[in-house]
Amino acid sequence: MIPTSQRMELPPYAMGWYMVALSHELEPGAVRPIHYFGRELVLFRTEAGEAQVLDAYCPHLGAHLGHGGVVKGDSVQCPFHAWAFDGKGRCTDVPYAKKIPPKASIRSWEVTEVNGLIMVWFHPDDEPPRWQVPALPEIGSEDWTPYEHRDWTIRARNQEMAENGVDTAHFHYLHRTSNMPEASASIEGHVLRIQSTTGMKTPRGGVDGVVTVHEHGFGFTTTRFTGLVETLLVAGVTPIDEEQVHLRFNFTIRKLGNANATTGVGRAFISEITRQVTQDIPIWENKVYLPRPVLCDGDGPIGVFRKWARQFYVDRDAA
Repeated sequence: MIPTSQRMELPPYAMGWYMVALSHELEPGAVRPIHYFGRELVLFRTEAGEAQVLDAYCPHLGAHLGHGGVVKGDSVQCPFHAWAFDGKGRCTDVPYAKKIPPKASIRSWEVTEVNGLIMVWFHPDDEPPRWQVPALPEIGSEDWTPYEHRDWTIRARNQEMAENGVDTAHFHYLHRTSNMPEASASIEGHVLRIQSTTGMKTPRGGVDGVVTVHEHGFGFTTTRFTGLVETLLVAGVTPIDEEQVHLRFNFTIRKLGNANATTGVGRAFISEITRQVTQDIPIWENKVYLPRPVLCDGDGPIGVFRKWARQFYVDRDAA
């Protein structure tokens, strides 16, 4: 196995919005322990329905709010001594004290809930968000199916995985797509826009399609497929710690005239994308990052991708 210090030259955490849960997983009043960015966190939904994320440990005597904590109004109550904290991390109640200690607070995280996803903003220096996650018109539309979810825990880093989107040659040689894709990429601030052609294998033969990718930093990506069926993949890769990430794929498909046809074609397409991920995983988990790779014509716009990627690190020279 390649030592972590050798294969993980990229910084483990980059600034951006990252998925920490799906909206349907968190009912009003629910409390969940989560672990991302190498930290213990608590995710809860207030009685009014707002998702919140705090550092996990109560500043009183260190209990984990995600294990036994309960929601009281807009706050989460510690299971140990019932100290309560709101979504800003402020202590709102100590039931047996006459005065709340001035230092009774917990670090809070910036949360947005959009597209059926609960996302938090991460910055290595705790700076505020530099952009917002766009709302997607397909999500919740009657013309599109509900999400179909897939997820994996992978020993890799965000940038190495995101680079696949511009690495056109690997689609043919690793995934055996029916053609050699051609891709173009452009940078618009924090968004990388990629468009490529691809060939997908189906029981009825090969189908050519167009793939349009918008990467909003490393934590939120939309991929629109046309050809076999019109599909939107909303993906997120969230760092768990310095070695592992949590990859989430959320698929929605434009409904065809026949419900059975939508289901059948959709399942086949999702199965194909899932197959490709399972082929990618052993590559990601066993490769090294080369800051100056030897490239050739036909590799795709990897240089454009890496120029775009540097903006998400505090130490840009590291990427």
